[in-house]
Amino acid sequence: MAENQTYDASSITVLEGLEAVRKRPGMYIGSVSTKGLNHLIYEIVDNAVDEHLAGFCSLITVVLEADGSATVTDNGRGIPVGMHEKGVSAERLVFTTLHAGGKFDNGAYKTSGGLHGVGSSVVNALSSRLTIQVKDGKQIYQDSYAQGVPTTELIDGLLPVIGKTRETGTTINFLPDDTIFEKTRFREEEVKSRLHETAYLNPELTIRFEDRRREEPEIVEFHEPEGIVGYIKDLDRSDEPVTDVVYFKGEGDGITVECAFQYINEFHENVLGFCNNIYNSEGGTHLTGFKTQFTIIINNYARELNILKEKDANFTGADVRNGMTAVVSIKHPDPRFEGQTKTKLDNQDAAKMVSKVTGEELPRYFDRNLETLKSVIGCAEKAAKIRKTEERAKTNLLSKQKFSFDSNGKLANCESRDASKCEIFIVEGDSAGGSAKMARNRMYQAILPIRGKILNVEKASIDKVLANAEIKTMINAFGCGFSEGYGNDFDISKLRYDKIIIMADADVDGAHISNLLLTLFYRFMPELIFEGHIYIAMPPLYKAMPSKGKEEYLYDDKALERYRRRHKGPFILQRYKGLGEMDPQQLWETTLDPQNRMLKQVEIEDARLASDVTALLMGTEVPPRRDFIYQNATDAQLDI
Repeated sequence: MAENQTYDASSITVLEGLEAVRKRPGMYIGSVSTKGLNHLIYEIVDNAVDEHLAGFCSLITVVLEADGSATVTDNGRGIPVGMHEKGVSAERLVFTTLHAGGKFDNGAYKTSGGLHGVGSSVVNALSSRLTIQVKDGKQIYQDSYAQGVPTTELIDGLLPVIGKTRETGTTINFLPDDTIFEKTRFREEEVKSRLHETAYLNPELTIRFEDRRREEPEIVEFHEPEGIVGYIKDLDRSDEPVTDVVYFKGEGDGITVECAFQYINEFHENVLGFCNNIYNSEGGTHLTGFKTQFTIIINNYARELNILKEKDANFTGADVRNGMTAVVSIKHPDPRFEGQTKTKLDNQDAAKMVSKVTGEELPRYFDRNLETLKSVIGCAEKAAKIRKTEERAKTNLLSKQKFSFDSNGKLANCESRDASKCEIFIVEGDSAGGSAKMARNRMYQAILPIRGKILNVEKASIDKVLANAEIKTMINAFGCGFSEGYGNDFDISKLRYDKIIIMADADVDGAHISNLLLTLFYRFMPELIFEGHIYIAMPPLYKAMPSKGKEEYLYDDKALERYRRRHKGPFILQRYKGLGEMDPQQLWETTLDPQNRMLKQVEIEDARLASDVTALLMGTEVPPRRDFIYQNATDAQLDI
C-alpha cells in the first residue's frame, strides 16, 4: 500500500543552480561513449522506479524511437507542475536546476536510486531536444527544451495545458545531442539487460520495452514475480546447480536487506550488489558485510562439524564463495556512493545491517538444511585444495621469467619507467613486430610481438593458461600479475604501462587475435579494462595517392567512400592487408604517433552481459554461438 504522503510543488527542494554539465558530461554520466549514452535512459527510468518504490507506479514503458530519440513513460503521480516558492513551475526547476527534486524531501520518497538529484536536469542538458508531458488526473501539461534551454513559454510561471485526462504519470522524450556523444544510437541489448534486471529487483513492477528502429518493431515485457530468486535462476540457467536458491530478508534502522544465493558446479564467484535498484559494479559496504559474515559462518560450521581440524587454516573468502552466484539488494534511505554513476556504495551502516541480517538469517536456514550446508562447505574444501595447488604452480611457472626481455628476447621495452607515460603495443608476427620496433619512440613505447593466435582461455584449464609462453610473457611484461577463480594476485598499482594497445591486422585473423587477447584480459585481468588501460589500434586500410595533391590514409571503407565523393581526378589506391606491409615511417605516421593515430578504448557497460557473451562466443558450445551470430549478423561489418 502507498503511504499517505504529500507530493506537490512544495516537495521540490532546490540546492543549487544548473552548472556547466555540457562542458564536463563525464562528471555526471561517466563518459560520452555508448555507456554514457545509455545512462541517459537509466537516469529517467530510475526516477520512475522511485515512484514505484513509493507505491505509485506499476508500469514503465521504454521506447527507442525511429528518429533516434528515447521515450520513457510511467503511470506514477506525475512530476509536480504547481508553482514553486521560487516563482516558477516545479517541473521547470527539476529539469533546469541541478540538485532540485523530491528526493531531498524525506516525505516525498522513503528511498530513491538518486544520489545527487541531477538525473533529469543532466539528461536535459545533454539532449538536443527534450519534451515532457505530465498527467495529474485532470489535465495534461507540456514543456520542451533544446540543449537544456526551455523553448515553451510559461503562462504566469506555469506550464501550458494541452488536454484533459483521468490518468496520472510522466512521459519524457529526448534526443541525445550528437555534438556531445561519440555515437547517438542506443544499444538495445544493454538497455534490455538493465530493464530486465530492474524487473527482477522489483517483483511487482512491469517494464515494457519497444524498439521501433527496425522494420519489424521489437516488443518485450519484463515482469518477474519471483524477484531476485528468479534473477539467480536466470544467471545460473546454463550451469549445473549444487544447491537450491537460498533466500533471506531482514530490516532495521530504515535499511531493508534482501539476499539470494546458489552454488553451481563452476569454480568462480558472481556476487552482485544493488542499492535502491542501482547496480554497484565496484561493490561497496553492503557486499563487504555479506562476504565477511558469510565467510565467518562457514568457517564456524566447518569447525563444529570437524571438517576443519584444529591445525587447519580457515577457508579464505575466495574459497567460500567459489561456485557462488549471489544477489545482495538493499534499500537505504540515505545512500552515499563514490561518483555520480553510483558504482560503489560507501555507507558503513549498510555493512553493519547486511552483516547483522546475514548473521541472523543464514544460521537459521543452515540449521534446518544441513545437506545444503555440507554442499557449500564441500565447494569451499575443493576450492581450497585447488588454490593451494595453483599457488605452487604460479610460483614455479612465473618465477622462471624476468622482466625486460623474455627468454627469446621478444619484448623491446621502453627506456622510461614512468608508468603514466609508457605504453606497450602487442603486435602479431615478427614482420610487423620488426617494423614496430624500428618505428616506435623508444623513450615511452614498448613492443611485444606474439607468435600467432594465443590460447583461448575460455576453453583451457588454468595450468595450461599459465604454461602458455605468450601469456607468461604478457603477465611478466605488465608487472601486475593476474587474477582467477582461486585467488587474486593482481595488483594494478604495479602496472608498468598506462596503455596496453592491441595492434593486429585489419582482417579476420587479426580480429580473432584481438578477441583472444580481450578474452584473456577480461577473464584474468579485468581491472585493466574497467580502469581504461586497454586499447585497440586502428591502422589504415588504404592509402590514396592522387596524381595531384596530398597523399591520404583512409581508415575504413566509409572513409574511402567519402574520399571518392570529394576527390576529383585519378588516384592510386593501396590496400594494406597487414601491418607488415607498412614501412616503419608509415607505421609511425598512422598507428604509433600519438598526434595522428586512432585508438579505440575498450569499455564494458554491462559486465554481466559481457560475461555471458564471452562464454557464448569463446566457449565450447557451437549451437548457441551459431544462433547468436545469426541473430546479430545484421549489426556486423564484414571485410569482403
